[in-house]
Amino acid sequence: MRINEVEQLVGITKKNIRFYENQGLLHPDRNMANGYREYSDQDVDLLMKIKLLRKLAIPIEEIRNILESRLTLEDCLNRHQIYLNHERKNLERIQEVCEMMARESVSFEEMATNLYLNQLDELERGGNRFMNVVKIDVSKKKRGAAIAAAVMITLIILWDALFFVLNILDPMPTLILLLMIVPPTIIIIGVLLALRERMREIDKGEEDEAVNY
Repeated sequence: MRINEVEQLVGITKKNIRFYENQGLLHPDRNMANGYREYSDQDVDLLMKIKLLRKLAIPIEEIRNILESRLTLEDCLNRHQIYLNHERKNLERIQEVCEMMARESVSFEEMATNLYLNQLDELERGGNRFMNVVKIDVSKKKRGAAIAAAVMITLIILWDALFFVLNILDPMPTLILLLMIVPPTIIIIGVLLALRERMREIDKGEEDEAVNY
């Protein structure tokens, strides 16, 4: 079946279906005649299971480990319960601080900021966390993408420079020289365009979108 049918059956957007494919969780066959993806009943069943686990906030990496038999579902759920219990305690502490602040009935301008921050710092030293644990480190992702693009472009520039030097030492026919230099230059443009698109994806928060059905 086609992706539009799967979208209706499973209740997951096409974008998220492709996201799971890119993450290596789903491997639909391709119709050799037209190149379109062909989804089987097994693919639909797998997507339903992924949807369930994602709604339970199971991380993508854990689901991948289950599919690759590096982790059993039972072990995954037991570990996840420990995590959820820890998060519940974190939320209880946050709620206590919120209730205390509300009882003070002070305005935003008069809020005892340092007092509350010190209390949160003490709780954090005790093992509590007061941040979104699924927040994506955007700067780290951008840095990784930029470094990968820079390495690729540097290698291509060195390749072009090599042929320039060789051409100076032993001039080549113009056509051959162009064939050696123009394609790498086009690749550089493609890498820059891909980098720009990747930066846009990171800014949109691709992983946050992947858990929204």
